[in-house]
Amino acid sequence: MERVLEPEVMDSWEEAIEYDSMDFTEVNAAFAHSAAALGPVFGNVLDAGTGTARIPIALCQLRPEWKLTCIDLSANMLKVGAENVEKAGVRSQISLELIDAKAMPYPDNYFDMVISNSIIHHLPDPLPFLKEVKRVLKPQGAIFLRDLLRSETADMRDNLVEMYAGDCNAHQQQLFSDSLQAAFTLHEVEMMVKNAGLDGLRIYESSERHWTAERVYGD
Repeated sequence: MERVLEPEVMDSWEEAIEYDSMDFTEVNAAFAHSAAALGPVFGNVLDAGTGTARIPIALCQLRPEWKLTCIDLSANMLKVGAENVEKAGVRSQISLELIDAKAMPYPDNYFDMVISNSIIHHLPDPLPFLKEVKRVLKPQGAIFLRDLLRSETADMRDNLVEMYAGDCNAHQQQLFSDSLQAAFTLHEVEMMVKNAGLDGLRIYESSERHWTAERVYGD
């Protein structure tokens, strides 16, 4: 199945609210626990493509010593995220910033860890983002990237939509289908990571709909 791009930024208020209403609780919790296990005890952590900040909020419960810089290109996603952060009582740990992850303003070797959930399938070319990850991350910093896998066939994609979004409304199902279509294969991810010069990552299929690229802090 060929890759078909979807919009890089979900920027309307309606899209942000609809996205935030989708139940990613289980997936977000799994992401947060895995990221917490890979990272340092005390850390300056970047979350690229934070959306409505559900994952960093979960991380604050697991890693109260972390400071999280959470960036996104959607002002409305960040607006919803700010409401979520306020409700969760974690404003002291989370900073939300309207930043392009492909051209970040942070210094070289600035972060102890970079995490990102589902930003890469939104990017027409993820290589500039991955090169920025290498630049802003400390040499022995941790990495935890996870995104959707592109299915081999349309039937496989449709089966995943039915399995994981069957209870969602038609628009939410279409969003998930479009995201699967815009995703990359595991081989494509491996090549992009190599071309970005990111070393020491374990890249693997972490579920029937996700790939993961990770590196433990200090490796």
